[in-house]
Amino acid sequence: MTEDALAYVQQRGLGALAEKMGIEMLEFTVERAVARMPVEGNTQPADLLHGGAYVVLGESLGSMSANLYAGANRLAVGIEINASHTRSATSGYVTGVCTPVHLGRTLTTHEIAVTDDQGRRCSTIRITNLIKELR
Repeated sequence: MTEDALAYVQQRGLGALAEKMGIEMLEFTVERAVARMPVEGNTQPADLLHGGAYVVLGESLGSMSANLYAGANRLAVGIEINASHTRSATSGYVTGVCTPVHLGRTLTTHEIAVTDDQGRRCSTIRITNLIKELR
């Protein structure tokens, strides 16, 4: 399922915003999703990675993971997200690793740990998605 799911995301894409920010999915399963994003082009005026960029990376990973878990004929939509930034990335890439905290019938919660190229945690993001039946 890993290769099929990853191939699906790579073919479908992550959406216009994620593409503009240079987000690239590296691994994609229900248990773990990994993506990276360049710092360059996503900075604030002080040349630090913008806090909102961390959140876009986290929401992209968490929402895609929730939708993979939801399966056919269901849609996962974000209902809450928060982030704590603990370090500033200034160059290279940041990598987000998304793992489920809770996978329920109607709600999922994922944690995304974002690290810099040296493996230092820069941000921790948590997202909750509501799973809805498609009509």
